[in-house]
Amino acid sequence: MVEKKLPVTEHLSELRQRLIKSLIAVLIGFGLSFNFSEQLFRLLTLPLRSDLHLTTVSPYIEFIPKASPIQKLVFLAPAEAFWMNIKVAMVAGLVLALPVALYQLWKFIAPGLMPSEKKYVGPFVVAGTVLFLIGALFCFSVVLPFAMGFLLTYKTAFMTPMISVGNYVDFCLKFLLSFGAIFELPIVILFLTRAGVVTPKALAKNRKYAVLVAFILAAVLTPTPDAFNQTLMAVPIIILYETGIIISKIFLKKETPNEGD
Repeated sequence: MVEKKLPVTEHLSELRQRLIKSLIAVLIGFGLSFNFSEQLFRLLTLPLRSDLHLTTVSPYIEFIPKASPIQKLVFLAPAEAFWMNIKVAMVAGLVLALPVALYQLWKFIAPGLMPSEKKYVGPFVVAGTVLFLIGALFCFSVVLPFAMGFLLTYKTAFMTPMISVGNYVDFCLKFLLSFGAIFELPIVILFLTRAGVVTPKALAKNRKYAVLVAFILAAVLTPTPDAFNQTLMAVPIIILYETGIIISKIFLKKETPNEGD
């Protein structure tokens, strides 16, 4: 009995150490970001002040100032503006600490990997960080402007928007974090196929269920209940799912070059 409990205790101890190191990295990132929270917040309000326009010439994507932008966000409680800066800095700190957190995650699961697999720590950290940033950038440059343009103009002819800074920041940060996390899907699928939990063939066969799950996840993760914003999230999930299948097939072929299938 003792021999069975010791490994579990050691794993829990190591997990705690990895979490503490990740938390320290987040706090350091928070401290660095808090000094720039006002600039980060102004950047976050860009979808309120500008419309996204797609063009066929460089730079292909441009932000054009709105004809009638919302001049100011309001705060409805004495501490709301203060907590807005805290939230923005905390999320920025999470993003800055992401490589450290991914490295700690890899070190935690490394004992269960094959010796030939442990060398992929660098690609794992880089790919995880880049995919998260791509997801957040896609959300900020495409999804949020479309969402704001739709929500602030849909049947609002006889209404004047007066948006709370707290509600706006929560809305944007939830979107950004959700899209960043969703863009990690190819890595998750690759890990599951490498662990033998699923196969690319099974994933492709159950594609229709993946589409259904994508829309369910979009309904859960999007901070608004409208179908428009849910579709904006569901479509990338489906694309990432297909990307994960392709990447898994490539890696499996590299590991089993002599298999006929």
